[in-house]
Amino acid sequence: MEFIRGLKNVKPSHSGCILTIGKFDGVHLGHQAVLTNVLEKAKALDLPAMVMVFEPQPEEVFMPEKAPARISPLREKYELLKAQGVDRLLAVRFNADFARQSADTFVHDLLVDKLGVKFLVVGDDFRFGHGRKGDFAMLQAAGRKYGFEVVSTQSFTMHAHRISSTAVRHALASGDFPLAKEMLGRPFTIFGRVVHGEKKGRTIGFPTANVMLKRCRTPIHGVFAVRVMVKGKQYNGVANIGTRPTLNGERNQLEVHIFDMTDDIYGMPISVAPIAKIRNEQKFASFEALKEQIKADAIKARLLLE
Repeated sequence: MEFIRGLKNVKPSHSGCILTIGKFDGVHLGHQAVLTNVLEKAKALDLPAMVMVFEPQPEEVFMPEKAPARISPLREKYELLKAQGVDRLLAVRFNADFARQSADTFVHDLLVDKLGVKFLVVGDDFRFGHGRKGDFAMLQAAGRKYGFEVVSTQSFTMHAHRISSTAVRHALASGDFPLAKEMLGRPFTIFGRVVHGEKKGRTIGFPTANVMLKRCRTPIHGVFAVRVMVKGKQYNGVANIGTRPTLNGERNQLEVHIFDMTDDIYGMPISVAPIAKIRNEQKFASFEALKEQIKADAIKARLLLE
């Protein structure tokens, strides 16, 4: 799948496509149903299937403190969309300048002139352009004018409930990982590369693999029993996702103690799938108290994963 980072990298050869626009956070089964329709249309018209996302997401620019937690950051989203068979991913840099352009400019300059859209799939609540004046009806009118068809994404239901990124976030936040898996079509997993930490875990017999979480907010926080994939092999472990308040941490990160594994994995990619929540993250009165709690957490994680 071709990745186009920013409008400056859109080339004349990219003109002519079947396009869908959205956040596609998590690429859950609802998204997959939409993508199936996009891919079928692309095949029928012999055109590439393109997904457009905005980076950062608009809420992360205008109200970062209220922005929804990311289920999947851009790199993971790329891999998930690639697995669905999408031909191109266009990540449009969203900033104040982009937000100021008129809805007409968005349609004419981007959709028509740059991308040559022949078929467009968006949610019927999609808003765009300065003051969010552009809407689904405007896109339909533009389609009639410029010769492209506009259709709405259809809600995809399961157990009489609409599958949405919000519903997935709620399931994750409540620790209902089986429900999240059902809606995502796969287990919720955090991917990352192991970086050097403060190595405090080594001093108490619990060395951890540390992964920085490159997102404004994470959908889960606390201590979890997890399964870890590293170097093609699966291990059990216990992980903390949060800011490490006892150690006066500030950045969100994942720290995972991998059971029965002593290899040096610095710099290696790992994937961590939470299986069950053990407790919320909390601040302890001392490092010694934290040490005792980690011991108890590890015992509980082993029992949960048996």
